[in-house]
Amino acid sequence: MKVLILNEGLEKLGHTEKRCAVSPSSVKRMVNRGVTVVVQKNAGVLSGYADADFTEVGASLVENADDALKETDLLLCVNQPEEAVYSQLKANAIVVGHIDPFFQQSLVESLAARKLTTLSVEMIPRSSRAQKMDALSSQASLAGYVMVMQATTHLPSILPMMMTPSGTIKPAKVYIIGAGVAGLQAIATAKRLGANVLAYDTRPVVAEQVESLGGKFLKIDLGETGQTKDGYAKELTDEQKQKQQDAQRDAIADSDIVITTAQLFGRRPPQLISKDTLALMRPGSVVVDMAATSGGNVEGSEPGKVVTVNGVTVIGTGNWSQSVAKDATDMYANNLYNLIDEFFDDESKAFKLDLEDEILAGCVITHDGEITNDMLKNAYQGA
Repeated sequence: MKVLILNEGLEKLGHTEKRCAVSPSSVKRMVNRGVTVVVQKNAGVLSGYADADFTEVGASLVENADDALKETDLLLCVNQPEEAVYSQLKANAIVVGHIDPFFQQSLVESLAARKLTTLSVEMIPRSSRAQKMDALSSQASLAGYVMVMQATTHLPSILPMMMTPSGTIKPAKVYIIGAGVAGLQAIATAKRLGANVLAYDTRPVVAEQVESLGGKFLKIDLGETGQTKDGYAKELTDEQKQKQQDAQRDAIADSDIVITTAQLFGRRPPQLISKDTLALMRPGSVVVDMAATSGGNVEGSEPGKVVTVNGVTVIGTGNWSQSVAKDATDMYANNLYNLIDEFFDDESKAFKLDLEDEILAGCVITHDGEITNDMLKNAYQGA
């Protein structure tokens, strides 16, 4: 099996990808299993890995990947492959990466038309067995940390309580909306930095997790909410959304930092904070909108930018794990290696594509000229 990793570190649409789909450690493990690994020159430079780090563990290095693409069995990507890339792959080659399939219908259809097998890491089921290959969770955990650190750099005050000869500085108040993977990491990070942390989630079941990290849980009675079978929060009704916003208004107004992490699987994120609510916050307060690049939780946030709205700094830069690209690369590379390891056949030295397996049945979205994921097909038909 020939595996190819491209240099994705080129600026596209104002965004430079710093992560790489493999680390030297994951390459070494693949080579030891009998896999041929080809890495494009400088693929790991922006994540802290030199070309020599890969060649020393058995990878081959190429300057131009055109010839390698034609012979590739498995293309490992961080992001969606461009047409200039996937158009050169042979039929039945496997593409793995963040495809964003619900919002990239034309790309998915093109991948299917070229008879490529596409594994979208966003679609990996949230099950115990698949946890080690759950790239969304690994990157979200880093995002939670990064969002707190970005907020602290823009806040004109400190987070911990400090007793000084000139008086006592009270700890900052941090309010986090959404207690999924990113939210919980944000809670833990803000608490470690000495802030008073309050959090809210539509799933009351996560209250215990919030409190175990030292945060307080804001209780709002919205009636029946819960989560999907995949572990994501269910979408609220309009009445529930209004009740939620009203109940959170005081908590937001009293906070120095607010971090929103609400995202819905396969749908645009809900707007949680209006400009009117932002106007209630103290000047200099900071809001971080995790979902800014996919629609936004905060009215007035701008994808990829830091803006001021009614005196409040609103951070919507996105691509959060880019700020810690080395750790992000290591975690993502481990996720992809674990995926390969789970389905690698040592006898044939190939990736065993068992579409009856519950993990592959969930994350394989194109195969043999067809879009194979029923959830996607239904979403496209209803678009």
